[in-house]
Amino acid sequence: MTDTARLAPGDEAPAFSLPDADGNTVSLADYRGRRVVVYFYPAASTPGCTKQACDFRDNLAEFNGAGLDVVGISPDKPAKLAKFRDAEGLTFPLLSDPDRSVLAAWGAFGEKKMYGKTVQGVIRSTFVVDENGKIAEAQYNVRATGHVAKLRRDLSV
Repeated sequence: MTDTARLAPGDEAPAFSLPDADGNTVSLADYRGRRVVVYFYPAASTPGCTKQACDFRDNLAEFNGAGLDVVGISPDKPAKLAKFRDAEGLTFPLLSDPDRSVLAAWGAFGEKKMYGKTVQGVIRSTFVVDENGKIAEAQYNVRATGHVAKLRRDLSV
């Protein structure tokens, strides 16, 4: 797999329908009419991804109060997502994209640097999709720690 095209504000958000931690299908279309933060992370239950997910959990009321829902997507299988959700008390949907097709469509899978080496993998990325299904914010290569606070500042949440 090679680098995928990156999304930019104004682009149509690529549609998706993926299973959540309980195996229920969640689609981007379910959020039409609301703004939604869609974030992509490499692996459930790893230190950075846990920190990021817990930051979203701890700030969810503020995001929801500002009219923003939150959805996390990783290549993990639903059973692993359920274990992660339950262990960390996560209260927003975690979606499973094991074939990485949605990750690729959003430009969140491709070449990245890890410990000085170039590898293929999940590019930690966050997007804000507006009420009409357009990309309002596209942030690639975000840091796990401090990212949610920065996003809140950027969005005035």
